[in-house]
Amino acid sequence: MERTELQLPETFDFETRLEARVGDINYGNHVGNDAMLTLLHEARLRFLATRGFSELDAGGCGLTLVEALVQYRAQAFRGDTLRIGVALAAMDRAGFVLLYRVTREADNAEIARARTVLIFFDYARRRVCRAPQAFRDAFAPSVPGPAAV
Repeated sequence: MERTELQLPETFDFETRLEARVGDINYGNHVGNDAMLTLLHEARLRFLATRGFSELDAGGCGLTLVEALVQYRAQAFRGDTLRIGVALAAMDRAGFVLLYRVTREADNAEIARARTVLIFFDYARRRVCRAPQAFRDAFAPSVPGPAAV
């Protein structure tokens, strides 16, 4: 079976810590798929906030998630403190790619790698919009260059 291999950067633009809670645990007694996406979402919100943005206002447009890929490397359990690194990997005229690395703080085990694609979206008009200049300017030093999103 062919699998996509996510290549991650050496360093991340942002890192945060989140604890795996009882509600994150599935019947397999580890962090579930849905919970991992929620943890990544929280990390993304914190990352955006460091530059003064939110998913409802990213410089004049909102954001909407259009793609998510999670690759698991190990299990995480209730009470584990997870370090989540976030890096802006690419931006184009209407969206951007974020890469994530999730590690367990106690033993530095890599739990997961992830990739999300977000587009700029005008919720009032219900349509995609161009990347706001304020957003581009805030992230310009960390973006490696244009890429198809």
